[in-house]
Amino acid sequence: MTQSHTCHRIKATPAALSAWVLALVLPLPAMAEFQPMNDGALAGITGQAGVTIELETKLSIDRLSWTDEGSLNVNGLRLSGQNDTVLDNMKLTIDIAGDGEVLEHGFSEIARRANAGLLDPTNPDVADALAKYSVAGSFGKQFGSGDLVMHLGATSYGDPTSLDDYLQAVDFELAVDSVTSTGSEGSATLFSDILLQGYIGPTDLVIRNGGSSTRTLANGNQVSGSELQLDTHFEITNGSLNWDAADVILLFNFAAVGIEGLQIHNRRGDDTLGHFGMASATAKLSRGTSAASGNEGLSVHEVEFRADIDMPVFKIGGTSIGSVQFTDFAITDTTMMVYGH
Repeated sequence: MTQSHTCHRIKATPAALSAWVLALVLPLPAMAEFQPMNDGALAGITGQAGVTIELETKLSIDRLSWTDEGSLNVNGLRLSGQNDTVLDNMKLTIDIAGDGEVLEHGFSEIARRANAGLLDPTNPDVADALAKYSVAGSFGKQFGSGDLVMHLGATSYGDPTSLDDYLQAVDFELAVDSVTSTGSEGSATLFSDILLQGYIGPTDLVIRNGGSSTRTLANGNQVSGSELQLDTHFEITNGSLNWDAADVILLFNFAAVGIEGLQIHNRRGDDTLGHFGMASATAKLSRGTSAASGNEGLSVHEVEFRADIDMPVFKIGGTSIGSVQFTDFAITDTTMMVYGH
């Protein structure tokens, strides 16, 4: 499949990618069963009713292309369960909130179990979840009227007293054969043999109903009060890739790098509380206007990423130079304004 774009691309985590795929694709099959409803049937519907989708699937894309003067191609993309099995045991709940309604969000299931005496409340992460997600006698997060709330969790979490069963309920594998660029000078392989295996934690997509309201960010950008909010937790237990060409991102500026045994988690350092050992990412997206240029576009703001990163085998030119570790790796206070040119 080939897709052409004229806007800038934004890199996403695997968990974020899976959440977007679920939010955009999964409801489509269900639409085939929708039937018009008369007034009598509508009268029986209350605001408490939502939609739950239990899912198992595999996703593959032969080629995803962005074409401008040249092209950037993602070749052989596959999202599945680990070891190319079916991606399953996922449950997506979709609700339109009433005013002040409390709905499932983040680790609210942990809070519910702790309140029922199924988990140890002296565990710091459990205690944090119990404090954070206990709202007005319910467990979750309070939303405003008309907010669209999508929560991705598991169909079955196994033993309700086991945190490990909860955190490892949904396993995934993301594989990409290569990322290549093509231009007037020819073609080059930027990355190859990308493989990420791990677990998807609670993931939430919320479209806030802010009407026509706006607000001003710290950098002066004006953004819409109606915005998409992403919150996700995930863990990479095994990853590898070959970095074949330089000048792709600014973190490092060299090529011929190979990484094996990659792990991304949050079990070390000073910011582990409330994450249950998982890496986390949050972001908000809405229409915005740049204070610097006056251009309108897609505002990506209040971005935060927190993780510990382990690269036990770090190769340059095919030879290992040892291991590399990052503790309390954090991206915060990040704002992007994306528009065409």
